[in-house]
Amino acid sequence: MSHYQRHVFFCCNQREAPENCCANHAATELHAYAKDRVKALGLAGKGKVRVNRAGCLDRCEEGPVLVIYPEAVWYTFVDRSDIDEIVDRHVVGGEIVERLRI
Repeated sequence: MSHYQRHVFFCCNQREAPENCCANHAATELHAYAKDRVKALGLAGKGKVRVNRAGCLDRCEEGPVLVIYPEAVWYTFVDRSDIDEIVDRHVVGGEIVERLRI
């Protein structure tokens, strides 16, 4: 059994220009937003949900990206509304958000 019900990893890797990377697409800011949102919903903590930053997840061309375990579902996202949808539908509801899935 997993230590967390859901474990979310945001790629926040910064690459040297001109290489594309998730950090150039607000991944760090949106990671912080997701982490705060999960806490505000009372979902954070042992046995619940953990939101972490990660180094390069090697999907730069599809970025920004995050992956949710234990399901191993990969998402791309653009803004807070995408993060809200992923948190509400997948993290809380267990439903995969197909329009953002990669």
